[in-house]
Amino acid sequence: MSNGLSKGWIYFFGALGGLLYGYETGVISGALIFINQDIPLSSFLQGVVVSSLLAGAIVGAGLSGYVSDKFGRRRVVFVIALVYLIGSLVLAFSPNAAVLITGRIILGFAVGGSTALVPVYLSEMAPTSQRGALSSLNQLMVTLGILLAYIVNYAFTPIEGWRWMVGLAAVPAILLMIGVIFMPESPRWLIKRNREQEARNIMSLTRDQSEIEDEMKQMKEIENIEEGTGDLLKAKWLRPMLVVGCLLAAFQQLIGINSVIYYAPTIFTEAGLGNAASILGTVGIGTVNVLMTLVAIATIDKLGRKKLLLAGNVGMVSSLATLAIILFSVELTTTVAWLIVVFLGVFIMFFSATWGPVVWVMLPELFPMKARGAATGITTLVLSLANLIVSLTFPILLGAIGINWVFVIFAFMGVLAFLFVLRFIPETKGRSLEDIEKDLRGGLSSKS
Repeated sequence: MSNGLSKGWIYFFGALGGLLYGYETGVISGALIFINQDIPLSSFLQGVVVSSLLAGAIVGAGLSGYVSDKFGRRRVVFVIALVYLIGSLVLAFSPNAAVLITGRIILGFAVGGSTALVPVYLSEMAPTSQRGALSSLNQLMVTLGILLAYIVNYAFTPIEGWRWMVGLAAVPAILLMIGVIFMPESPRWLIKRNREQEARNIMSLTRDQSEIEDEMKQMKEIENIEEGTGDLLKAKWLRPMLVVGCLLAAFQQLIGINSVIYYAPTIFTEAGLGNAASILGTVGIGTVNVLMTLVAIATIDKLGRKKLLLAGNVGMVSSLATLAIILFSVELTTTVAWLIVVFLGVFIMFFSATWGPVVWVMLPELFPMKARGAATGITTLVLSLANLIVSLTFPILLGAIGINWVFVIFAFMGVLAFLFVLRFIPETKGRSLEDIEKDLRGGLSSKS
């Protein structure tokens, strides 16, 4: 079965869960405008509809890491694809707000599972020299999913077809269910189950023979350490890195990226653009998102993770501060509205080239092999919780203090994130997962 796919298709299907996550993240932004005309929603209920996905994601992220460590990555990905399919159909046929929220929660289980598991799978499948670029495929798929959602939203705007917008996620879900049949299991998970020959066969699809022998030796050394997942998660030597991983995940959301993704049409409408122009503006932002993620894939293994994070903070904070200054200084006009589109595009550009892919690459890199799924699941749970808080409070803040002060808050979070990365984040570029784990166990610092 592991020989059924070429190397490219292995990574494509391995990252396809990211496309579904991106689609579900982006599609609600345009659908909300028309859902409200069919199923009346207060500002609070709008926030609940958006954030209920994240409530489910918290549960999905918390469970998927442990379950994938126990039953394997492939089986859990299949279940995640099935849940995506069910949630999409529930959402498409929702008769009222209660069913709408239920469908979003169901989708959240799959979103949480895929955000925790896809980066782990890609990280474990990739050779060391290409791990940053290949692990970034998750974020590329997320951005493609968001762009696809924006395009679908725009296509169905003339008929106000929000049910088609949310229901079409069933198509990539079915594609993922089929693809999983041919996907190989993670070789590192197979080593944990004493299935060395299977692991070697799978590694031969993506590595030279010399690389296989080196990695196999390192994996066996780590595997021979007598520790269970629970023991590792409670270990004193792992606790600081688990906190660092959780904070890194939280900061990715607290700078406000998904408020822009979820509520971009709402922001543009508030700024004075019409419905069609607002949704078209999101297509431009989605395109920038994809293109700059390609830039990240090309640079992450050359420039390093830490440098990209710091550079991204400078760019994002500058664009948010500029937006706030514009909104404090002038009255809203059509020209100012399009300036908001442009500077939000700059914000997205810096995020997509740095914090978007880098965080997903680094989270599984930071943790030991025997607890990688569970630890990444915990950090993803924190990420989903931060995402939930931001998305639930955004429409309330928008009404209470205005978009200019919201941008100020996000810019301040960006400054805190810069200081955090500068002080606490290690550089993992060009180092095998086992080398990183050895330093972690030994209390050695790999900061640069």
